[in-house]
Amino acid sequence: MVEALVLWNEPNNLSHWNFHLDPQWVRFGEMVKLGSAAIRKSNSRLPIVLGGVSACDCDFLRLMASYGLMECVDAVGVHGFPLDWNHWQIDDWIERIGEAAAVCGKPIWVTEVGASSFGAEEVQAFGLDRTLHLIRGRAERIHWYSLFDLPTSWPAETRHKEAEGSSYYRHYYLGLLKSDGTPKIAANRFPIDGSVGFCQWFHFEDPRLDQAVAWMKDHGVRYLRTGLSWADSFRPNAVEWFDRQMEALEPFKVALTLCFTPAHLGLEKHHTSPPKDNRQFADFAAWATNRYAPTSAHSGSCSIHEKEFAIL
Repeated sequence: MVEALVLWNEPNNLSHWNFHLDPQWVRFGEMVKLGSAAIRKSNSRLPIVLGGVSACDCDFLRLMASYGLMECVDAVGVHGFPLDWNHWQIDDWIERIGEAAAVCGKPIWVTEVGASSFGAEEVQAFGLDRTLHLIRGRAERIHWYSLFDLPTSWPAETRHKEAEGSSYYRHYYLGLLKSDGTPKIAANRFPIDGSVGFCQWFHFEDPRLDQAVAWMKDHGVRYLRTGLSWADSFRPNAVEWFDRQMEALEPFKVALTLCFTPAHLGLEKHHTSPPKDNRQFADFAAWATNRYAPTSAHSGSCSIHEKEFAIL
C-alpha cells in the first residue's frame, strides 16, 4: 500500500534538479505547492513528504520554509551519507536531525541513508550499526539505501559520472546484497523486526523486482521507498510497468517518490530540468494518487496522458 507520496528527490543536488535554471528554487517551490494541492484534492488523507534533502542540508530547508512549503507537506525527508560523500561525520546525525526538525516543525523521515562497501564490507557493517544506533527514535521512518548494488553495466544517477572519481564508483557498492544477490556482511546485521525499511529504486522494467520483494518479505521488511518516474510515463507500456511494480510492492508500506522531468516538458531537454509548466507535474501527481492511493471517490482507472499530460 502507498503510505505517503514524496515530492521529488534531492532537489538541492545538481544530479536531480538543474538549479542553474532555478537558482533560488522558486520554480521548485511552486511545483511542490501545486503537486501537494493536486494530491490533497485527490486524497486529502494521504501524507505528503518533501523530497529527501541531500546531506540533511538545513539551510536549504530554511529556504523552503521561507517559501511556505512546510504548510504543504506533512513530513520532511532528509538524506545522509557521511561515510561516503557528506562533509560531516556520522556522529553528527543527532544534531542534523534535531536542527531539521526545529527548522521545519514537521516529523523527519530519513528517506535515504547508507554506507558503501567500496573500501571494505566491514566499513559498511559499521556504518549500518552506528547509523541505526544514532537515528532510531529520532526519525519517524528510516529507509536504508539500498538493498542491491547497482550493476556495473548501469549508469549511476549523477551529473559528472566518472569525472567524480571514487565518489562516482561508490554508487555501485551501496547495497547490502551484491548485484547478483550475494549477501554482504552487513546483510546479516539488518534488523528483522520491521523497524527499518529500504530505499530501493527500480529501473523501468527492472529484472530485480521479484527478487527484491522475496528478500524483503523473508527478512521482515515493512517499509519501502521507491519511485515512479514522470519521465518514464512517456515510454511505451509505461502504465503496465507501473502497475506491475506497484502490485508486486503491495505487501509493503510504500513511500512513493514522484520525480524526473520528461525531456520535452523541461526548460532544458533533461530529466533534471525544472518543468516549463509546473501544472503538468501536478497532473502527474494527481494521476499517481488516483491510481495507486485512491479514495473511495476515485477509481484510479483514468488515462495517464491526454494532450501531452493532463488527467482525464
